[in-house]
Amino acid sequence: MRFLHDAAPPHDLTYDDVFTVPQHSTVASRFDVDLTTADGTGATIPVVVSNMTAIAGRRMAETVARRGGLTVVPQDIPVPVVRDVVAWVKQRHHVVDTAIELEPHQTVAEALSLLPKRAHRAAVVVEDGRPVGVVTEEDCAGVDRFAQVREVMSAPALLLDADAEPRASFERLEQARLRLAPAVDRDGRLVGVLTRTGALRATVYAPAVDARGGLRVGAAVGVNGDVAGKAAALLEAGVDCLVVDTAHGHQDRMLDALRAVRALDPAVPVVAGNVVSAAGTRDLVAAGADVVKVGVGPGAMCTTRMMTGVGRPQFSAVLECAAAARELGAHVWADGGVRHPRDVALALAAGAASVMVGSWFAGTHESPGDLVHDADGRAYKVSFGMASARAVAHRTSGESAFDRARKGLYEEGISSSRMYLDPARPGVEDLLDQICAGVRSACTYAGATTLDELHERAVVGVQSAAGYAEGRPLASSW
Repeated sequence: MRFLHDAAPPHDLTYDDVFTVPQHSTVASRFDVDLTTADGTGATIPVVVSNMTAIAGRRMAETVARRGGLTVVPQDIPVPVVRDVVAWVKQRHHVVDTAIELEPHQTVAEALSLLPKRAHRAAVVVEDGRPVGVVTEEDCAGVDRFAQVREVMSAPALLLDADAEPRASFERLEQARLRLAPAVDRDGRLVGVLTRTGALRATVYAPAVDARGGLRVGAAVGVNGDVAGKAAALLEAGVDCLVVDTAHGHQDRMLDALRAVRALDPAVPVVAGNVVSAAGTRDLVAAGADVVKVGVGPGAMCTTRMMTGVGRPQFSAVLECAAAARELGAHVWADGGVRHPRDVALALAAGAASVMVGSWFAGTHESPGDLVHDADGRAYKVSFGMASARAVAHRTSGESAFDRARKGLYEEGISSSRMYLDPARPGVEDLLDQICAGVRSACTYAGATTLDELHERAVVGVQSAAGYAEGRPLASSW
């Protein structure tokens, strides 16, 4: 990457401060761009779901891995639960989505409580493992909540072969004019649900899978307590990436924790952070990090910069840390501050191997937590920062009341924020489509077919606030 006028400005830059200039390109199509990351995680798109309790659950992990990304299970989750999540995710189908299963005698109220867990808003009614009906929100509208789903379900108009080619499944759904259908195995037992859009996506994305064909998932550990013991348990559980995580990564406790993890000789990439400087990057790599997490304070749930004045504009932080990591044969993840696809593309142009996304994914059907509606009927999920009072209370639940109360005096994060679902893009896959389309297009403008080429060829300019505003679309005429 180089700056348009051959010199970096004397001040640090955010994503909003910069743009890339089109270059001569021989790339004919966005589909000619390979988004595989080189960070060793096995991801086929450069997107990592942040290890935040309100965002990174097993449903998110399954869905994102199916599209080639990686989800990091938070450090606050007990090891036995993480073990179950990892095993569950690795057993998911590469194409077919895991269905909400209901028995015929279950109630409409039960169906309505579960349907928001899926972006397609449908459940399959099963008997002896075989689909006998499909229930949607429309089927339940205006129906007595104590009615049984057998009374409102529709018989499956089509059963798909779970192992059929995605294009063939799409064509069958298109011919039948169906939005979705249950997918079954050779014995007619339910495997999951496939939508027309899901079949299309399966022809565009390559799932992130391990050597045994299981979907990939990562997990995080903190820097306190028995770090090596927990890391060993997570590695035994089969995680594909281990993240050693703390807000201030350039400190002795992190370096000690990282050395302890590296002493286990893990066969998976070790990620550590967060830092925002070349010095911090070099120290973490020297202590054993394969990937360094970059970012202090840019996240939507983080109040660190307003509370402490500590942090650094994210584009400059990623640019400097990526250069330092590259010299040592390591990589960086840009963690936080992305609100548009352009931000992801700019982080990759600056040298990031992948980009961590948090709050942007909180407002999706796949994030943990219940779907809530405000007074105007708008749907949202509640999100919170990992240094907020809410997160600290959960993390210290095993400590004495005095210690918990004392730690609760200090917080750096929002404890309850409404993350509204975008009606046009309510699922995480919708957002992945948007992100990957933007990154692929950015690569074609730069004449790049890979992410490494994007970094090599990108020419970045600095703009004023007016320049950024000029590029924003208008919802109505001026």
